Amino acid sequence: MVFSSNPLALSVPEPAFESWLRDTGYLELIDQRTSAAADAVSTTTVNSTSSPLVPATSLSSKLLTLLSFLTLNPFAKLTADDFSADTPSWSRSFVGSSDSYSFPSSPSQARFRVHENVKRYARNYSYLFIVFFASALYKMPLALVGLISCLALWDFFKFSSDKWGLDQYPVIRQCLLRIAQCATAVILIYSNVQMALFCAISVSYAGVILHAAFRKLTPAKQPSTVRGG
Repeated sequence: MVFSSNPLALSVPEPAFESWLRDTGYLELIDQRTSAAADAVSTTTVNSTSSPLVPATSLSSKLLTLLSFLTLNPFAKLTADDFSADTPSWSRSFVGSSDSYSFPSSPSQARFRVHENVKRYARNYSYLFIVFFASALYKMPLALVGLISCLALWDFFKFSSDKWGLDQYPVIRQCLLRIAQCATAVILIYSNVQMALFCAISVSYAGVILHAAFRKLTPAKQPSTVRGG
């Protein structure tokens, strides 16, 4: 996201400037006005012409927006600090209501939403990946057995290293370490753990792109309810 037209962007680092926009609610305002402007243009075009090319143009625009999803990098602006924040509410913030979703008006709005929503819901997406990976392992028992076997192998290696004092024999320890690595690679490949991981990553990635692109930006900080006296 470029803010070169704003004088603040000349003296303030972009991450700090975006943080200020996020805290003041301007990001949500930008998203809302972009959608409103696109709806207004679409309505004006439909009312001003009866050409059959108008629906085709609208459809091609949506197809181009969907195709732009393939070029998006949802993790471009993701930082480690995004995982240290509290997990947003699943029902109120992450899922929301039916009014919380709309088709992005352009590829630029889709990219804008994806980058911002991935930062906001990083922990939610992480938990979903764990669920998808666990589901893939459940559907592939051999992969689950292979993963457990690898964990048991390395736990046994650590236990043996501490019990036999292999730190005092670096050559022997290094040889055993290489053997354990080779055994781990064989077990993972034979049990198709990589396939389960690939399925989980694919489903998670598609879910992140679709949810983040269609999810409207809502205030990150919900206003507190003031009770009357």
